[in-house]
Amino acid sequence: MLKLGYKASAEQFGPNELLAYTLLAEKKGFDSAFVSDHFQPWRHHGGHAPFALAWLGAAGAQTSRIMLGTSVLTPTFRYHPSIVAQCFGTLGTMFPGRIILGIGTGESLNEVPATGIKWPEIKERFARLREAVRLIRKLWSEEQVSFEGEFYRTENATIYDRPDETPPIYIAGAGPMIAKFSGRIADGFICTSGKPMELYSEKLLPSVVAGLEAAGRKPDDIDLAIELKVSFHTDEKRALEDTRHWAALALSPEEKMSVENPLEMERLAESLSVERAAARWIVSTDPDEHVEKIRKYVDLGFRHLIFHSPGPDQEHFIHLYAKSVLPKLRAAFS
Repeated sequence: MLKLGYKASAEQFGPNELLAYTLLAEKKGFDSAFVSDHFQPWRHHGGHAPFALAWLGAAGAQTSRIMLGTSVLTPTFRYHPSIVAQCFGTLGTMFPGRIILGIGTGESLNEVPATGIKWPEIKERFARLREAVRLIRKLWSEEQVSFEGEFYRTENATIYDRPDETPPIYIAGAGPMIAKFSGRIADGFICTSGKPMELYSEKLLPSVVAGLEAAGRKPDDIDLAIELKVSFHTDEKRALEDTRHWAALALSPEEKMSVENPLEMERLAESLSVERAAARWIVSTDPDEHVEKIRKYVDLGFRHLIFHSPGPDQEHFIHLYAKSVLPKLRAAFS
């Protein structure tokens, strides 16, 4: 079954605005809302970084139907995995069946300023993620946990408030190694759109399948989610210009990997042309064109589509997309 979500961009909007947009998204028929968990935004001027875990509690209390999750949280540096387990145990108890823990290996932009650590290579970040998932699940399933891993320890730790059905864990990744790990143990896999289609068709999704097969799991055991970057407006020029706020996404991994200062990230992003800023976005005023460009992701197997709009007028986007695009998507793919 197709699920259509809203990306609550905490890097772009303050907590109260973000909450209002999420309430509107629920009212207009979106099925989920995923909030960014940033300590620092992609840009200094006009950027935001509200605390996602506090925000999720407020969003859960004021909504009744919509699924709420993080896309994504890093449970390995700013947060100890036991604190993540406690937090999402509480959220899952308060809003049963509506909370998703979306996690990833992290970015230096968020983890270094808050902790002062030396940013490790991907091998260590991935090892930390694997260990964190194991510890979180032990804390959710066992009464007292004394854990001694390579990176984390607990001693007779108990999570007292946790629901009978603990939140699903979705893992985000842009490479085959993490995609395969997701297939082995995760409830969902998250990636983002706008990259060469061969990455999804030849690397990411086959790796998820390989992980599923290695663990003896079925394809339906994992939710394939993708953040779709869409700029939809009745004014084509406005739809293009709206992508400028998110120009940092067009930077290559090499260009942004070690950048830990939003001012420097902003400087790099503003040096890009609007054409490069828009390169990863579906930019169109035509609902049918949006459906056709989204079709290639659905045809690959993605069934949870999370729409990220770059513009400042999110209310306009939610109204317009809910009216003009979501019904067409449901009709085409349900």
